[in-house]
Amino acid sequence: MDYTARTPDEFIDELKKRLSQNPGCGVSHYNLGTAYVAKGRLIEAEAEFHQAVECSPSLAEGYVQLGGLAMNKGDLDACLEWNEKACRARPLFAVPYGNIGFVHLQRGEIDKAEKALRRAIKIDEKYVQALATLGSALFMQGKLEAAENFSQKALAIEPQFGPAINNLALVAMERGDFAKAQELVTQARATGYEPHPDMVREIEAALKA
Repeated sequence: MDYTARTPDEFIDELKKRLSQNPGCGVSHYNLGTAYVAKGRLIEAEAEFHQAVECSPSLAEGYVQLGGLAMNKGDLDACLEWNEKACRARPLFAVPYGNIGFVHLQRGEIDKAEKALRRAIKIDEKYVQALATLGSALFMQGKLEAAENFSQKALAIEPQFGPAINNLALVAMERGDFAKAQELVTQARATGYEPHPDMVREIEAALKA
């Protein structure tokens, strides 16, 4: 059935009406949850995503959304758990593997991060965020060429992806090419991505030395 709503609020009202007629529709709960996220109504969104996966346990996107809300709260454990549920619900869905990799990276569990991110890319070789995050993980392992390679793969798909440009700046720094690093920092900022202040200070200090 097509939607007739023309504004976000009308879309929410239409979904509520549909759910009053069919409260067990997981997809409608999911759609209402995403509409609430767009409006910044995160508590209501979370409730709808819970309803979505309760009604439709195979709805992997619902688990991913719950993981995103957990990440928003800084709850890495819950984020990991929800994304693992998404993987079980749909094993060939790349997004939760990418999210799992990101959580492990935040925890400093680099090997686990790499494994999850490589799985994500195996499923979807054009998954830009996973490519860039894998670049970060490889940089942390000191694998500069591999980090550069995966970051460039991300940029070949999405040239304005700031985190991948930032990775290349880090690689340039590690190689002692601070002029190139500064140029890449400028490029990253132009995308709206803000490199870490310590990194910027280190580049500036090296260029003044």
